[in-house]
Amino acid sequence: MPLALLALTLSAFAIGTTEFVIVGLIPTIATDLAIGLPSAGLLVSLYALGVAVGAPVLTALSGKLPRKKVLLSLMALFTLGNLMAWQAPGYETLIAARVLTGLAHGVFFSIGSTIATGLVPKEKAASAIAIMFTGLTVALVTGVPLGTFIGQHFGWRATFLAVSVLGVIAFIGSLLFVPSQLRHTPPASLAQQARVLAEPRLLLVYAKTAIGYGGSFIPFTFLAPILQDISGFTPGAVVWVMLVYGVSVAVGNLWGGRLADRQGPIPALQIIFALLAAVLLALTFTAPHPWLAVATVLLWGAVAFGNVPGLQVYVVQQAERVAPHAVDVASGLNIAAFNLGIAGAAWAGGLIVTHLGLMHTPWIGALVVLVSLGLTCWSGALDRRGGVPVRFNGARPTAH
Repeated sequence: MPLALLALTLSAFAIGTTEFVIVGLIPTIATDLAIGLPSAGLLVSLYALGVAVGAPVLTALSGKLPRKKVLLSLMALFTLGNLMAWQAPGYETLIAARVLTGLAHGVFFSIGSTIATGLVPKEKAASAIAIMFTGLTVALVTGVPLGTFIGQHFGWRATFLAVSVLGVIAFIGSLLFVPSQLRHTPPASLAQQARVLAEPRLLLVYAKTAIGYGGSFIPFTFLAPILQDISGFTPGAVVWVMLVYGVSVAVGNLWGGRLADRQGPIPALQIIFALLAAVLLALTFTAPHPWLAVATVLLWGAVAFGNVPGLQVYVVQQAERVAPHAVDVASGLNIAAFNLGIAGAAWAGGLIVTHLGLMHTPWIGALVVLVSLGLTCWSGALDRRGGVPVRFNGARPTAH
């Protein structure tokens, strides 16, 4: 395995950790900065908004620059953002730091796949991308619980310092091992991306991606407060529940991919969205009971990200039909839709917590997921009317 690929994987691990660790730190940050839970939830929302903007816009603007220089600049920006968070004197500076790291995140995963494939022979390209994206899975399983543990015992600022150290190591690894001369095809321009957004069938996919993930992230943004205030877990125990969630996510991703391969993306998405809505509704009733809450979180993790493979396969399937000149653009915009869903969900979740209370986030999230299920059924009906095959015969992409 090329050492450069390991450097990219470490970068993905650091970025994945800083993206999701904030969920476990929200109660700690809210207490320390004397802000409400909804305001702390905006740290999730604005980060995701930075990702959604950074991925298409900054990737297009940096398309003509050498890949290694862009990669090193991104890791420097990522490290700077986390150092800003570490030294943030107040809430406003922390918000700016999160937006900055979100912008770096968006571009990294836009160019990271092309760099990874350029490091190996063509027949190993898919494996190279899969290896890089394992950094995200490992971040959910180990980085997030460990970062939460550090934040609870040494202060939330220490977590961002630790992630900054990871960023420095990833920067050095990329500097030493990533080749300077990497062939690449310049990414699509903003005008080309805008043309993709004019396709109704692709807009329908983006809508169910954003709404489906939005429904899940309405309660997930406030999972730590729910576990502490409703389930009665100590902050230390929350770390272990987050670990359970991360392991379950890793298993659920594999299961979701196999389900989409076996039954086709639409049937798989219908199953997963239905299960996700059921689990979120169940959390409304199980949260006050610690062991039932853990069991529900375990099931939640298994379906929370299990629809990623199906959604990515389906957007490629639709793009090959309606926009064959811009399949990569269509796939990338689905990732932007994912993060727009997270951004909107964290904001909406904050309003729900403010006006209704914590325990209204799960059942409202379930209703939102059901909207995505309805859109999925509509997509399936349109496919049947147009004679589109249920199963996808192309290569299943890997994306976040």
